[in-house]
Amino acid sequence: MGSIGISTAPITVHHVTRIEGHGNLVVDIRNGTVQQCDLEIIEAPRFFEAMLRGVPFDQAPRLVSRICGICAMTHVTTAIKALERALGIEISRQTALLRRLTLCAEMIDSHVLHAYMLVAPDLLGAESAIAMTAGYPEAVGRALRMKQLAGDICAAVGGRHTHPIATAVGGFTHFPSETALEALRQRLEGMAPDIEATVRLFAGLALPDFKRESAAVALHRNGAYAYYDGAISSSSGGRCPIEAYRDVVSEYQTTHSNAKHAAHHGRTYMVGALARFNLNYEQLHPQAREAAAWLGLHPPCANPYLITLAQVIEIIHFTHEAISLIGRLLDRGIQRESLVAPVRLSGEGVGACEAPRGTLYHHYVVRNGVIAEANCVIPTGQNLANMEADMRALAARLLDRSREEITRNMEMLVRAYDPCISCAVHLVEATPAEAHGGFE
Repeated sequence: MGSIGISTAPITVHHVTRIEGHGNLVVDIRNGTVQQCDLEIIEAPRFFEAMLRGVPFDQAPRLVSRICGICAMTHVTTAIKALERALGIEISRQTALLRRLTLCAEMIDSHVLHAYMLVAPDLLGAESAIAMTAGYPEAVGRALRMKQLAGDICAAVGGRHTHPIATAVGGFTHFPSETALEALRQRLEGMAPDIEATVRLFAGLALPDFKRESAAVALHRNGAYAYYDGAISSSSGGRCPIEAYRDVVSEYQTTHSNAKHAAHHGRTYMVGALARFNLNYEQLHPQAREAAAWLGLHPPCANPYLITLAQVIEIIHFTHEAISLIGRLLDRGIQRESLVAPVRLSGEGVGACEAPRGTLYHHYVVRNGVIAEANCVIPTGQNLANMEADMRALAARLLDRSREEITRNMEMLVRAYDPCISCAVHLVEATPAEAHGGFE
């Protein structure tokens, strides 16, 4: 089929496949110009911030884990950190190590899911991951093994894989045995052949050549690859503490989306694996940097299709990080610790962690042990405006392509960002106070 022509009606893809949640792709190219290029987030809104109001602080982790079935651990951990700041709780070193271990596992789990099950079918000419089993059974088996191990780590520490039950404000209510941790460490070390095969697979796959400069935002720490704590860092310059996240992120509502969009100093920006890679490359594990060189990925990278390669690099990093964390836990010995009690029952706190898809913020005001105000800033919501800016720039470069080719490239671009739409539709409309970054 030839070029789409000047009188073509809009290209509409209802429910883009191989993403989490429901979104429509609408592209309208007329008279040689891009008139419209939107990702319509049509997922039904889920009012988690409203549901959190009036909830006792110790019940919040069970509720916020339901925001997402893929990154439940990160939501729970981020919420708990915010509540502990509000209530003056200082956790033990063991608690911090265990939490970091679960975040590593969730990173591996989510990245494997995206790279193998959602992106690889496009690159291998398969309709789905299920269809891949016919031509690429080894790749599918490899992905399932890595996901199983990551899930087993979350279950060992959090009590179960999805929606953890042992993570709590002030610590844990369940502790893994040292025997279980040692077995998990051995399995992580034995995962090396699967990781090497993953790098070889994606090194041999051709991703579209497209670049658009955009700001990157992620947590940053000197001397360590930030994911559990750190300051907010931007490629446009400057760092600030997480308590000042509203100086970095400004959320707003659009007419075509049930998820908020966000701006950084009035401009679109990117969060997630590629943003972390661009900002924190020097803190990656040496083997992860070696794989980056082999994959041809160098910072700064402005091609959003290469988010998947950044995720492959992070799989390597977080595997080594998990091995190190288990080693430190075993060297210390697992202690049965009681939950740390609050110093006060009223206060305000912000928590931030790096979720697989980018920087996640939870912000709570607690009064007399009950949550009075809540704000959750979701990575996918932060990426939406930047994603649409990329879509518009890409569409302008594809004017001479067929309808099918434009559609395929657009869908692949959306999938590259690994959007978690259900996670993002936590609130329908922003109040005037929220639009300017404050509680009412």
